[in-house]
Amino acid sequence: MEDQRGYPPDGPWGGPATGPQGALPDAVPPDASWGGPPVAPAGGQGDAWGAPPGDLPTVSPNAPTGGFAHAAPSGQGDADRSPAAGSRSRRILRDVIEFLVIVMVAIGVAALLKTFVVEQYKIPTGSMEPTIEVNDRLFAEKVSYYLGGPRQGDIVTFDDPIEEGRILIKRCIAVGGQTVDLRDGKVVVDGVFLDEPYTHGQPSVALQEMPGIAISYPYTIPEGAVWLMGDNRTNSLDSRYFGPVPESDITGKAFLRFLPFERFGPIDG
Repeated sequence: MEDQRGYPPDGPWGGPATGPQGALPDAVPPDASWGGPPVAPAGGQGDAWGAPPGDLPTVSPNAPTGGFAHAAPSGQGDADRSPAAGSRSRRILRDVIEFLVIVMVAIGVAALLKTFVVEQYKIPTGSMEPTIEVNDRLFAEKVSYYLGGPRQGDIVTFDDPIEEGRILIKRCIAVGGQTVDLRDGKVVVDGVFLDEPYTHGQPSVALQEMPGIAISYPYTIPEGAVWLMGDNRTNSLDSRYFGPVPESDITGKAFLRFLPFERFGPIDG
């Protein structure tokens, strides 16, 4: 006959039933041959799992086997990762801000250097050939003229008296108070013929002045102005055409050619 649990009298593990009236044994070895969990005796006081008397312990179908791992409650994993993710986001934002600050500082420094210290130019015309050729790139520094005006022989950049916003480059021939004259294709300053090897023998002759300018030689340069001429005397519109240039229009002193590389070096001033 079967007992109240529905087992045959000789027990589920194949051995003879023990106990009164063929009931199950008081304890089942933990390694019972059928591989299931130990079973508490019917009507007993419960087992090690704390199951109610007479009931088998229950196991959740989703419970892990073979260890103590357990699933975190829903959303707990995201909560555990959120501090690290937030820290990484803040670090990226900080890096971006630092990069932008560096870029802005660099732009500011470059602007200050260009305005007050040094500026680079590309030469578009041949009025200073062969000293400076078309497409040469050079630097002009501005610090020298904070301490004083241009000197005779300087190669200077200046605001174009004819076209607003354009920069020209010429050689300073005479400064305020000096007298310039053109004789026999030569330049004479204060009665002295200039030695000008940079013109390569080209004649220095008077030009027809631009409208509104009247120049008669010998011509005395006004104070606070300079007389400028291109080294390419036969192909240069300069002070012979537009008159003396105010020192306030001088933007720099050319000192270094950096392109092309084969002509890299200081500019003969």
